[in-house]
Parts: sequence; C-alpha cells; structure tokens
Amino acid sequence: MDLKDLYRDVILDHNKQPRNFGRLEPCDTSADGNNPLCGDRLTLTLRLEGDRVTDIRFEGKGCAISTASASLMTEAVKGKDEATITRLRDLIHETLTAHGEATLPPAELGKLAALAGVRDYPARVKCASLCWHTLGAALEHHAQRHADNGPATVSTE
Repeated sequence: MDLKDLYRDVILDHNKQPRNFGRLEPCDTSADGNNPLCGDRLTLTLRLEGDRVTDIRFEGKGCAISTASASLMTEAVKGKDEATITRLRDLIHETLTAHGEATLPPAELGKLAALAGVRDYPARVKCASLCWHTLGAALEHHAQRHADNGPATVSTE
C-alpha cells in the first residue's frame, strides 16, 4: 500500500466514523464555520482549562474532506495547549499549500498527515482548513470574552 492509499483510507474512515462528533453542553466557547463556496458548515464546542483544550466536539454538514479534517483535528488538539495548537495549525497550512509532490508532511503531524493529499486539489484546501480557522476563532473569542465578558459564540465565513 502506498502513502496516498493510506492517506485516502484515513480520510474515508474519519468521514464515515467521525470522532468527537456532537455538541458539548456546557462548553466554554464555541464557533461556527461556513464555507459558502461548497456548503460546508460546522460548529465547534470546546472546554478549556487555562489555555489547554480538555474536550472538543464538532457538528455540522460537509464534504468528506471537511468532515474528516474536523474529526482528525479534534483528536489531535484534545489535551493540547494553545501554543501547540497554533503550531499544528501552521503545519497543516504549510502542508496543504506546499507545492510539489516530493514534499512530505512533517512527522509531528501524525494522522493529520493524511490531509497532505488535499493539496493536489486546490479547490478543496478550504474544505480541509475550515475547522482549523473555526478553532482559531473559538480560541481567540474565548480569550476576548474573558477580557470583556462578551458572548461565547462567533462565526467565521
């Protein structure tokens, strides 16, 4: 089995059986993400202790890549602090936008490396990155809410 087959199998598995699917009640912060070009929509709900994500869930409708990316992301960031999450988000962005097939994803991505195949389909990069932008918005909003006691939900479009 070659690497592309392995990546495809991981994407298909996470699309068919998404991990951490559902809503956390109560949650410390949430964010809605929407990709109007293809119709992907998701809501992230998070529980935090300080700057560490202790639990995260997602719900919504999206294509296989969007759903698999959200599932993989929730597994990868659970238990991580914001600095680590920012590093993962940056690595995912670099991986999704890298040019040339010879560019292998960084080993520290683990299962997230399965998203590397998406870069061969530039129109689908937004599908894979929607959940990451939404997570960034939720974390940023949580920090702002603690500063000014505003509402806990934001929307990214």
